Amino acid sequence: MPSILIIGGGLAGLFTALKLAPHPCTVLTPVPLGEGASSAWAQGGIAAAIGTGDSIDSHVADTLAAGAGLCDAAMVRLMVSEASDRILDLLEQGVPFDRDLEGRLVQSREAAHSAHRIVRVRGDMAGRAIMEALVAAVRRAPSIRVIEGAEAFALLRAGNGEIAGARAWLGGRAVRFAASHVVLATGGAGQLFAVTTNPREAWGSGLAMAHEAGATLANMEFVQFHPTAIDIGRDPAPLATEALRGEGATLVDRDGRRFMPDLHPDAELAPRDIVARGVFEAIAAGRGAYLDCRASIGRHFPDLFPTVHASCVAAGIDPVTDLIPVAPAAHYHMGGVWTDADGRARGATAPERLYAVGEVACTGVHGANRLASNSLLEAVVFGARAAAAIAGSGEGFTLPEPVEEGAAAPAGAEAAAVAAIRAIMQRDVGVLRDAEGLRRARAELAPLCLRPAGWRAGAMAGLADAMARDALARKESRGGHARRDFPDAWREPCWQYHASWGPEADPVRAPDGFGPIPHGELPR
Repeated sequence: MPSILIIGGGLAGLFTALKLAPHPCTVLTPVPLGEGASSAWAQGGIAAAIGTGDSIDSHVADTLAAGAGLCDAAMVRLMVSEASDRILDLLEQGVPFDRDLEGRLVQSREAAHSAHRIVRVRGDMAGRAIMEALVAAVRRAPSIRVIEGAEAFALLRAGNGEIAGARAWLGGRAVRFAASHVVLATGGAGQLFAVTTNPREAWGSGLAMAHEAGATLANMEFVQFHPTAIDIGRDPAPLATEALRGEGATLVDRDGRRFMPDLHPDAELAPRDIVARGVFEAIAAGRGAYLDCRASIGRHFPDLFPTVHASCVAAGIDPVTDLIPVAPAAHYHMGGVWTDADGRARGATAPERLYAVGEVACTGVHGANRLASNSLLEAVVFGARAAAAIAGSGEGFTLPEPVEEGAAAPAGAEAAAVAAIRAIMQRDVGVLRDAEGLRRARAELAPLCLRPAGWRAGAMAGLADAMARDALARKESRGGHARRDFPDAWREPCWQYHASWGPEADPVRAPDGFGPIPHGELPR
């Protein structure tokens, strides 16, 4: 019988499940529901052009500008146009977005937005509040079965090329879940880097499973580094939200000198990739980088930004009176499983009825650089569209029981290999890249791909190598991809992803400026 399996318990996965109701579905999550999801850590909010004086056209223009010529303009307009409906959905689910005294939604401004259009909750608690509301709604929904502690590790295909379900580790044993429709909502791949804001579960598992099953991956080289992770030695690194700079906080070196006005007319409100490089170079030059919130926010900090305040205080920093040390951290992957407007996996060998939503997907809306607070918007817009496409198939869905396969979860020691992969990526595939470092990264990743210490380490090594070789092939600086040896910014809006995975392949042109990297050579 037809059945629906959603892999991932973050915003994209839970929102998809709720939009599927009353059709039954099963949600697999490796951690307790609501934990380990990047969505819960999102501090900025959701971008939506619903305020007075704002417009869909303006939001589209800002998104295209941030995407540095690689956005799919039609997908961007689709996403932005559906933002207001999805905000209403979240309000109906009980998300307590900030309102003014007249009951109107309060909207803030973030970097590279031309208007105040970020819908927030208590300043920096949007992600947590949204997830708490959705978790509660999912718990109440009779149509949704949640299986916690289930770590999916492989997708299943039927003989006719359609998806057939997934295999997962559950209670230390391998278990098979039959499904006619599978939705990947596994999040990003920030844990491929040693310094990241992503939870430990966000290492790219969905990318690895999708590619192994024949799906196409796109934009692997484009990683967004958040410019202001709080530099206190924690893994993951806590985030100092972009909204702080939207409220007037400045970036200074240890001598108190602002450095961003010399780098961009918008200074601290420049696109994230530019700010991240400014912070990176200040640190590399030995000047350090700090967020100064004392004059702009001052004594209001604990009330306006409680999450950031708590992280600072835990490290012995009082942001009311002290500078906050910051550093760039791997934050968001613009690449992912190449999908259409309804979340279906695209590509010649992609399984039928495989969907991807949220950060694991590459819809084309982010291009080379994600615009702030468009990520949560993408998750709910395409989660809703995937749910509608599945529900519209006209089939009656069931909840099949998992079948134990007998195999025990491997007990191999992967920690050393994983640490090595993360160190290589941080050193050579980070904020600034060059051919020498990228070739060195690939050489050091090769044995980890060929002789993996375990499934996770092998998959991580393969994904890391894919990022490195795609970065080596893209001989330009564009968005989140910056080359020291090709420092000139992109000049044309339609450089395409290279057709070959070979290290010397050059980008090729495509009519619409968006397209895939074909399935076929990701190391296993």
